[in-house]
Amino acid sequence: SALKDSRFPPMTRDELPRLFCSVSLLTNFEDVCDYMDWEVGVHGIRIEFINEKGSKRTATYLPEVAKEQGWDHIQTIDSLLRKGGYKAPITNEFRKTIKLTRW
Repeated sequence: SALKDSRFPPMTRDELPRLFCSVSLLTNFEDVCDYMDWEVGVHGIRIEFINEKGSKRTATYLPEVAKEQGWDHIQTIDSLLRKGGYKAPITNEFRKTIKLTRW
């Protein structure tokens, strides 16, 4: 993804000295009934949804993402929907159809 992820500009040689690496182990998965049933900065989340074309899509954020971005629950969910390729307007009714797993 450092060179070919369309969401980000490719890395440059000048950025190499500032890079660091980390590993996240995703464990203790819990399916929840409400898309709001998770804590910013505590839980990582994975959403599963049906897009406007009827295809099942998923998207995941690690626990630190929402906190680092300063997002609340709705901003995080909406960002995940866009990350997962959802292009239609996002309504509260649609958010309620999301299957959310936290860890």
